[in-house]
Amino acid sequence: MAVLQKKIDFALVFTVKNANPNGDPLNGNIPRLTLDGHGELSDVCLKRKIRNRLLEFGENIFVQSDDYRKDEFKSLKARADSVLKDVAKDKEKYQKLACQTWIDVRSFGQVFAFKGNDLSVGIRGPVTIQSAFSVDTVNVTSLQITKSVNSEDKDGKKASDTMGMKHRVDFGLYTTFGSINPQLAELTGFSDEDADKIKNALLHIFDNDASSARPEGSMEIVALYWWVHSSKAGQYSASKVHRTLEITRKDGVIDAKSVEDYNIRTNDLGGLIPEVLTF
Repeated sequence: MAVLQKKIDFALVFTVKNANPNGDPLNGNIPRLTLDGHGELSDVCLKRKIRNRLLEFGENIFVQSDDYRKDEFKSLKARADSVLKDVAKDKEKYQKLACQTWIDVRSFGQVFAFKGNDLSVGIRGPVTIQSAFSVDTVNVTSLQITKSVNSEDKDGKKASDTMGMKHRVDFGLYTTFGSINPQLAELTGFSDEDADKIKNALLHIFDNDASSARPEGSMEIVALYWWVHSSKAGQYSASKVHRTLEITRKDGVIDAKSVEDYNIRTNDLGGLIPEVLTF
């Protein structure tokens, strides 16, 4: 596979409706919010979903979550040793074999530092993705829930765990941005084919991702904007490219309730036109 030769920038636009897209464990699992009230999904959350989709597509993934694990290894060390144990004393071979084996390692990078290993290896990946933020402030609704039965016998009395809380974002239009760096792709062997796999995973990022907090259909891709530059360095900086995506509320709309309440467009950059994909 040919190593990526052209810089890529991308932007993903999606909606959240009556769902908790990324709960904050330090705040009662309330949907993540910025200080000014905009909704947020962490970059770690987004990369987890990308890894899950790649795993479903049959790719080898190093960082597998317990509920999505496709092999018998219950720790990263066990998974690493199953492949890399024979080259554990050669940093260059260790890095090369790790990148060849797992697409998430050659995409996002990885730190291999395990107790008992003499070697510590850090790999920088070419794919970066930012946290996602809502275009406007979002309203979070909280409701109290109850269970109809105790978890344990309490002599007919209600146990404390029968009461709980659920939180949801009523509606939000979110954007996230990312880039793929050809210079770092050379170090990991990231290819044009790998870039296409990342693109496809982004388009399907919410497939098979439903839960009680995120009911099926509550998170939907609006569009993926994919800019392929003409060189390794790129014709424009990533920030300038990302700023061409312009999202505004339509005239007369004060409180947006759906994606139809917004105008979404990209401003022209000479010689760089995005591929616009929807799902």
